[in-house]
Amino acid sequence: MAVKPLEDRILIKPLERETKTASGIFLPESASEKPMQGKVVATGPGKLLDGGERAKPAVKKGDLVVFGKYSGTEIEIKGETHLIVRESELLGLINR
Repeated sequence: MAVKPLEDRILIKPLERETKTASGIFLPESASEKPMQGKVVATGPGKLLDGGERAKPAVKKGDLVVFGKYSGTEIEIKGETHLIVRESELLGLINR
């Protein structure tokens, strides 16, 4: 199943939750925080502007992004959790 986002929406695969702290302590699942970073899997064509043109998305497939803790809608694709967010809900782009 392939999902193609519409308008200015972005499909993101969230990064895995951290199971160990920087000091080496293992965290139980209930204590680990929801990930707020992910990899862009697909983008929509962009927001439709008043003049009928589309604003090209600022991110592309493969980019690492930061999003708000409660942003978007979670969906399941092939047994894996993904997130669909509007481009305006993205907080930043992570440079590698």
